[in-house]
Order: sequence, then structure tokens, then C-alpha cells
Amino acid sequence: MKVKSHFLFVAVLFVLFARQASAENRFIVRVGGGLPGMQRICTLLPCTVIRGLDGTLGQLFLVSGPDFVNPDIFLTLLQIQIGVSGVELDVPLSIGPIPVSYAIPSGLSDSRPFSYFGTTVWNGYANQPASQVIGLNKARTNFNVVGSGTVGVIDTGIDPSHPALQGVVVIGYDFTRDTRGIPSETSDLTQPVSPTVTGVPPARVNESTAAVLDQNSAVALSQYGAFGHGTMVSGVIHLVAPNALIMPLKAFRADGTGALSDIIRAIYYGTQNGAKVLNMSFSTPNYSKELRRALDNAAANGVISVGSAGNDGEQILVYPAALDNVMGVASTDYFDQRSSFSNYGSSLVWVAAPGEAIISTYPFGTYAASWGTSFSAPFVSGVAALLLDIRSDCSQKQAAGAISNAKKLGPELGYGRLDVYRAVRAIINSPGVP
Repeated sequence: MKVKSHFLFVAVLFVLFARQASAENRFIVRVGGGLPGMQRICTLLPCTVIRGLDGTLGQLFLVSGPDFVNPDIFLTLLQIQIGVSGVELDVPLSIGPIPVSYAIPSGLSDSRPFSYFGTTVWNGYANQPASQVIGLNKARTNFNVVGSGTVGVIDTGIDPSHPALQGVVVIGYDFTRDTRGIPSETSDLTQPVSPTVTGVPPARVNESTAAVLDQNSAVALSQYGAFGHGTMVSGVIHLVAPNALIMPLKAFRADGTGALSDIIRAIYYGTQNGAKVLNMSFSTPNYSKELRRALDNAAANGVISVGSAGNDGEQILVYPAALDNVMGVASTDYFDQRSSFSNYGSSLVWVAAPGEAIISTYPFGTYAASWGTSFSAPFVSGVAALLLDIRSDCSQKQAAGAISNAKKLGPELGYGRLDVYRAVRAIINSPGVP
């Protein structure tokens, strides 16, 4: 009788709250009974289990509901099921260019070959002002740190054949296609692009990125708002920690679109597959309990997490940067002033790092200059990898404590601008380090 009443209750709700067909409704559901428990629920409700999200833990699932039912009502129906401890909508996230249009830095035209820890890179990349501002060479000279461990880069993928990166890229995952391997950024291009990268001046790809490639290719790539983002972020990490390995975790497409469920899955995947640092150069204004839970789990398993503070130029909270077990990173210029586009505030920002005219690797084996907190965060992730040289078991708390030894700039930028020398010295002087 109770089962019949339950079905009747559900049927009445569907009749009352049905709507015209629309996009698929997807929900992130935590259930104590694992996959069998989730499947049982989906025999009572018209839902489909798409996949698990938390890897070997087996308690979190992505579920699709019928498109003719109001998602808020269906969310409530899921919440009242026996064994369900949490439900939230799988919301879209995006990585988008920011309206900057500053002058292209001269270093982007400095293609002189430079020997950089076993590879040959452009001089403009290896010896750019940002490295000098944060004292990178001083730390290397004094402490002989070059990076250890694996950095999981949750982003748009990578150019695995880039001369600067090909020796440090390890197997990752493409969550947009659900395939294991090394996700290449060019896989999202609908038409092949074979740009000229030698003998041409830098061209604007969008308002926040200029790359050394021919104008026709720049125009062709401009339709993809986030193309190259993952390769550029990875290049900054490699600049700071050239011996650290990079695990590309593709959760965003080249147009910048992604989903909360893929971010959460990437965090669990990185945690369970050897990442010691997670770089998250994206932000959302929407708080997610499951995002927080995934990052708390990462910290409990010895993973250091870093997130960008966002590019709204406001004192607001964005996630994951504002979460407790994440170091939120704001952007500064080369004179230690907050970038006009950077979000700020002591509840959001742990430290700041340069985020203007950052020269980094770009697909097709070339280089680009970009603006945004997306390129401030990987400086901190790179330093976290340097700390692993000193302390291989360095935790989120220990890394955050060491990195807090920064140049003071005022309360709106947390502990101040990143100082690599002070951070490494702090971990060396911490208890438990010989």
C-alpha cells in the first residue's frame, strides 16, 4: 500500500508541475547505498543514472530527470528519497575572456632560444618580468628548488606536443568526452587550423589574449572563447616548477563551457590518481556543497588546491577560491597594484600574484600573452610544487601557511603578493623538515 501511495504522489506532482519539454535536467545526488541505492531510486522516479562522480568512493552520482518536469520539483522528489543525503542541480560553468585589450608586451616577440631545464623555450617566456617580481630565480639559487609531484590542471586540456611541455605531461582525463588519455585542446576545433608561428608578429586572438600566429589563424580561433587556456595555465606552472609533472584534466571545452559535475569529478579523479596539487583557474558565484566536499576530501588526502579569484573587479565571493581548503589568488600588475579586473577581499583572497601580460605556452608550439586571475593562480600552484621539493608530504594547511609569507599589500589582497623565496624559506624552517 505504501509503494502504491508513493507512486500516486509522484504521479500527481508530475501532473501538477509538468511543463513543456526543455533541456535535460541533471542533478548531483549523494546516496548512502551506492550505485544499487541510486538505481533503486531511479526505478521509483523516472530518472537515469548517467555516471558516478566520486570515483572509488561510489556515493555521488550524476542523474538525469525528465525534461517535462520542473527541476525544482524533481530536486525535491529526489531529496525525500530514502538514503539520499544531498541533491543539487548540475549547473553550467564557463571560462571566458575578460575585456582588457592592453598593449601586447614586447617579450612576446622575443623568440630567442633559451635553454630551460632540459628544453628549449623562448627567452621572452623564461625571463619575463613576472618571474622577477615574485623572486623566482632568487629562490632557485638559494634553495635549488625545481618542483616535484604532479599538478592536476582542471581546464580546457593542453597541447601535449608543445616543446616546452611535452616532457612533463602525464596521462589525464577528458571529462567532456569521458575518455582517459592526454586531452588535446585542438580536439574541440571544428575545422583544422595550421597557423604560421614564425616570422609573424603577435596577433590578438581575443581581448585578453595575444598569440604569435598568423592573422588568419587568430581570426579563426577567436570564435573559441577559451581555446589555449589550459595550455597557457600549464605553461605558467612549468615556468615556476619545471620538474613538476602536469596532469591535464579537461572539464571545459574550447568555447569555455563546462559543468559543475565535471569539475567535481575532476577533483576526485585528480585526488585518487596521484595529483598533489590542483589548479583551478575558473570561478563561479554559485556555492556548491558537493564542490566544497570534494575539495575537503582532497585536502584530507594531502592535496593542495589553488583557485583564481575571478575577474569581476569586485569585492565578492566566488568559488572554489572562497572555500576553506583552497588558496584564492588575485591579480596584481608589475608594480604590486591590484589589477583593475581582479576580484578582492580578505574572505576570498589568500594571496595575489602577477596576472597582467603573462607570457606562456600556447597551442601549435607557440607562445601567448594573457591577462586575468586565471594566470595568477598557476604561479601559486607552481610554488606549491616547489614546496614539495622540500617536504614531499606538504599539506594544504602547510602550503597555505608557507605561501602566506608574502609581501604585504593591504587587507583586500589577503596576505599580499606572492614571494617565492619567503614561501620556500618558511617551509624549510617549519617543524619536521630536516
